Amino acid sequence: MTLVLLLLLLLALSLLTAVLYSTKLRRFSQQAPNLALAATPFQPSSPVVVIVPAYNEAENIESCLLSILNCTTLPAETLEVWMVNDQSSDSTWAIAQALQQRLNDPRLHLLQGQPRPTGEVWMGKNWACTQAVEQTTSEFLLFLDADVRLQPGAIETAVQTMQQEQLDLLSCAPAIECGCLAEWLVQPLIISTILIGFNFEAVNDPKSDTAFAAGPFMLFRRSAYDKIGGHRAVADQVVEDVELARRIKFTGLRLKFILGRELATVRMYRSGAALWEGWTKNFYLATQRNLTGSLLFVGLLLLICTVPWLGLLIGLSQIALDGWTSVWVGILMLAASVIALQYDARRQLYPVTGIAPTYWYLMGFGGVAVAAVVIGSIIKTETGWGWTWRGRPLKLSA
Repeated sequence: MTLVLLLLLLLALSLLTAVLYSTKLRRFSQQAPNLALAATPFQPSSPVVVIVPAYNEAENIESCLLSILNCTTLPAETLEVWMVNDQSSDSTWAIAQALQQRLNDPRLHLLQGQPRPTGEVWMGKNWACTQAVEQTTSEFLLFLDADVRLQPGAIETAVQTMQQEQLDLLSCAPAIECGCLAEWLVQPLIISTILIGFNFEAVNDPKSDTAFAAGPFMLFRRSAYDKIGGHRAVADQVVEDVELARRIKFTGLRLKFILGRELATVRMYRSGAALWEGWTKNFYLATQRNLTGSLLFVGLLLLICTVPWLGLLIGLSQIALDGWTSVWVGILMLAASVIALQYDARRQLYPVTGIAPTYWYLMGFGGVAVAAVVIGSIIKTETGWGWTWRGRPLKLSA
């Protein structure tokens, strides 16, 4: 009887938490600002450079560069596209060279990145971005990750928004694509949890200290980029996008972060191994190493995602053994109610992020997978054990 009461209590808490979770997600989906593609053609008044740092991006680099070049008719006088090979050990450079020769597009430029300076700490893509910026004097700097795919008109829309609103940094969150099972289990839960706690109003309020930016799509005004020191100023930062956003705000410059699902898509990780390495690299740092908050997140996620499915299985098993009783019927109803809310939450997520409700019925496993990611991220960040990105070791800045 004690175990039954415990299960009832957990399911009741799960239902309450799921209702709050679903309500917040619905409110977010209704209020989140989204940057729509410009309805009329726009010609930037100043040159634009698109910079793509690439380290072991053989799977992505050709599709990324083609999406950039094909999304716009801007001529070489107005648009430069720079791919920086950040000392890749795979065929990234060869693929980019072959594409350049095949297209013969004067807008496409390739830069073989140099080794990182001896005695200096350079994390992630910061060194590659710094080298690319030194090659150009363009007024607008658009940094893209190699896993981003631009939609037609994306560059013009972003620059037009920056000029009309007199922004210094415009960062957009692309629509999320999922492929392998690990992505479908983990991405919807992490992304939705980030969203329900996100405050666009505070981030975009010049009077607020809250700052955020999404590294896959960051458009800077060159004067602002130089004023904050660019990627060189955040060389030792693992989560450099957020640090750059903070510097923009603290310098009194204008930042805007907005959904950009019409402008671009991104498939962040293409395998379970890449997903594990990526999220264990970023998650705990994104919480500013908040151990209590991270562990509380794990508990709540298991409560919402995993407990209902366990309750459903236990309830069905007991009914099969002992027959129908009011207690087990109540347990089944509670579990089914939470599971219905899980499906509703996944449906709400789709128009905001582009993540369809595919495999929603595996959210019980997803909760366990995300819990493992969070705990792994805590251990890696605090100990340095196995803390890498694309095989390169990471360490906390001093």
